[in-house]
Amino acid sequence: MEKKVLIITYYWPPSGGSGVQRWLKFTKYLPSLGWKPYIFTPANPSFAIRDESLLRDVPEEAEIIHFPIWEPYEAFFKLSGLFGGSRKSAKPTDLVSVKKKSIFQQVSTWVRGNFFIPDPRVFWVKPSVKFLLKYLDDHGITTIITTGPPHSVHLIGLNLKRKKTSLKWIADFRDPWSEWGFLDSLRVGSIARSIHRKLEAQVTKTADEVITITPFYVRKFEKLSGRPVKLLTNGYDEEDFKNLAIMKHEKFILRHAGIVNEKCDPRPFMLAVKNLLLQQTALRSELVIDFVGEVHPDFKAFVQNDDVLKKITTFTPTIPHKQLMKLYGESAILLLVLTGYKDAEGYMPGKLFEYLATGLPVLGIGPEQGDAAMLLNHTGAGVMIDGSHAAAIQAFIMEKLEAWKRPGNTIQPSGYQAYSRGAITRTLVEML
Repeated sequence: MEKKVLIITYYWPPSGGSGVQRWLKFTKYLPSLGWKPYIFTPANPSFAIRDESLLRDVPEEAEIIHFPIWEPYEAFFKLSGLFGGSRKSAKPTDLVSVKKKSIFQQVSTWVRGNFFIPDPRVFWVKPSVKFLLKYLDDHGITTIITTGPPHSVHLIGLNLKRKKTSLKWIADFRDPWSEWGFLDSLRVGSIARSIHRKLEAQVTKTADEVITITPFYVRKFEKLSGRPVKLLTNGYDEEDFKNLAIMKHEKFILRHAGIVNEKCDPRPFMLAVKNLLLQQTALRSELVIDFVGEVHPDFKAFVQNDDVLKKITTFTPTIPHKQLMKLYGESAILLLVLTGYKDAEGYMPGKLFEYLATGLPVLGIGPEQGDAAMLLNHTGAGVMIDGSHAAAIQAFIMEKLEAWKRPGNTIQPSGYQAYSRGAITRTLVEML
């Protein structure tokens, strides 16, 4: 008898970025492990990053159900145009992406945080539940998985479970919910926060299994829910790296892959590099720092207004994930920045696992005691250094620069194979 699982996710190709990778990769490997995946996802979502190349990872065995969604962003964009904003360039992240907001943006942000709970995708819940109750019966599906954020997706699972108690429901948290730092950016008030906590408690107490991505988040959700929570980390896809070629570039490149948002603060790292360049001016012709992906305008302005940093810093626009492999191969150090994030000691972004798979040295800027630090220490892939420890940052860069100049001197990390997507999918299948 064929085993079936329905995965309910907002992010799905051609959506790009980090939010789509986790369940796209699980879906890719589930068929080889005896499970047929059904994906329930919006037909017309609002997302900022698009990556058509990810469609190649969707297995032919997967059934994709595109279901219409209404989101208030379109109304926001139209109103933004009336109040002088750019309708053409607007996107959902505009609600929180800039420090100096217009009155309209401030009001919009407050409304977004205090009226659309848990998030603006909440209008998808009721029609999705109605549709899926029949769909699950028609297709003989008895296991469902919901993944958030957006955490309104979990409310679909909650309502399905209440109406169909025989369902097995796994709730997956890629980020916190009621204690998510993003809620601070949305100026969420006490009443709205209490509703978030109530909904979160209902989800975590009702689901058959609760899973999350880091040991720190496991402890957080166990404390909030009073129940066991399982760890299922992110990982890297072996196939993405099978043709990776490490090619020594003419420049010593420190490369950061992924979004630099309003919570991510690379400034302490950049100032440490600046001081190093002031001490050793010859490095200015050797060293390049490259940020690949969306970068917060405030940070970009910080770099471009600095006479030293702007000459050694480049900004590469978002590129398809497949093309990122070439940039990995030209790098000398891969940069991870956790400074600025709430509960940064519990943050292990998906790109960290990709960094491991390259075998290149990883320089993490953030908590020296935390989940990312433990992972780097365990694999020998690199270090986490607090942003205030400029001398340690400079020493790491100089050590790797000297090694980079010596031919044939490479150190491969070990122990990262346990974080391949295939291995982690096997752990998921054991839960299923």
